Amino acid sequence: MGLASVLAALWIASASAATAPAKQPADDPGLRSASVLVTDGNNGEVIYAREAERVMPIASITKLMTALVVIDGQQPLDEVIEITHADFWEGKGAFSRLPVGAKLTREELMKLALMASENRAARVLGRAYPGGIPAFVKTMNLKAKTLGMTQTRFDDPSGLSNASVSTARDLAKLLNAAARDTRLREYSTLQSLEVRINRTSTLVFHNTNLLVGKPDWEILVQKTGFTNDAGECLVMQARIDERPVNIVLLNSFGKLTRTADARRLRKWMQSQVQSSAMRAEKVARQ
Repeated sequence: MGLASVLAALWIASASAATAPAKQPADDPGLRSASVLVTDGNNGEVIYAREAERVMPIASITKLMTALVVIDGQQPLDEVIEITHADFWEGKGAFSRLPVGAKLTREELMKLALMASENRAARVLGRAYPGGIPAFVKTMNLKAKTLGMTQTRFDDPSGLSNASVSTARDLAKLLNAAARDTRLREYSTLQSLEVRINRTSTLVFHNTNLLVGKPDWEILVQKTGFTNDAGECLVMQARIDERPVNIVLLNSFGKLTRTADARRLRKWMQSQVQSSAMRAEKVARQ
């Protein structure tokens, strides 16, 4: 019996997960994120859910959709784009290590947006799209509709706007779409990246997900996010017990809580499978 099937068998009977929020299992993993959804990456079966329909800001999780729109637009990844003053964000989160005048390829910008959550890189990708940022954001929202993300609205390419909102259930759909593209899987799970910003200088960026590169985790695709309003967020597809599992954690309290919650979830899932196997073995002996 598969991981999701074993865990689903432990749930209190509830309405279909597609039309109603799933109920909690009796043995709760003790998570500290406000909204959680864990699903089987193969068949979408719900393993665990809490407040999965709650609409809230999603911060830089937005960048997964930004990357999908660039890929769908079939813009050349080797095209060099220069950063200009138009790429500056004037609100919260304005800081960026990418200076005006730096020239990076579209592929480098996508890597920085996904693995290092570089806000200016995401904004440059939107500005360099045909029709600029307004057309880019419109395409983001159209893409969300095609994916069935009915409670989602995007307002900018980076996620700095609090008007970019979604639900854990919608983000699981976005995660599945991103996981189908080998480039997004590769870019989002890079541990580090060095880019040249002028003739004499380079910058090294690191992945914002502390679990990437850990020997006990096999992460297939991921994205982190943070703003004061969205809290700490994490979405990722990881291989657990030989199958892909989608994990969506929104509005985690504390800088390290999203990482700790991911570890709690994996430990809980594995313990539930072990307990089920022990019970089945005990019954077989009787």
